[in-house]
Amino acid sequence: MAARTVQPTGQDTANDDGEENNLGVLAAAALAALAALTIACGGGSTSPSTNPTPTPTPTPTPGGLTITITSAGVSPATITVARGSQVTFVNNDVQIHDMLSDPHPEHTDCPELASVGFMQPGQSRQSSNLNTAKTCGYHDHELFTDPKWQGKIIIQ
Repeated sequence: MAARTVQPTGQDTANDDGEENNLGVLAAAALAALAALTIACGGGSTSPSTNPTPTPTPTPTPGGLTITITSAGVSPATITVARGSQVTFVNNDVQIHDMLSDPHPEHTDCPELASVGFMQPGQSRQSSNLNTAKTCGYHDHELFTDPKWQGKIIIQ
């Protein structure tokens, strides 16, 4: 094996076979390979999570603006609120409920209650802002003839 001498330029002198080695080219190739490996493995790059965040259930508003649904019906059946308030409906029953405004089946008296609608057991939903002074009747759309599923919101 012949001795090699490295020149200050980083190039080797010729070897036995007359080939020239270029350390700069070898170093560049090694760095390129390392960069390609890092990119292929996802090094340093992060992408945002694609898992959707569930919509949180609204927290009942303090001050008695909550209507609770149980197997016994709605409670309280009549509630008085200030204009601009929202009312939270909480379904503590074991069955689904579809709470909507009177009259049945049009549901036009209080469109602000349309945001409550269909509720699974354990779910809470809020009305929109109740801005107009009036009385809003409401009922369970599927059980509208049973008075225990009917009530009124008086907006003052």
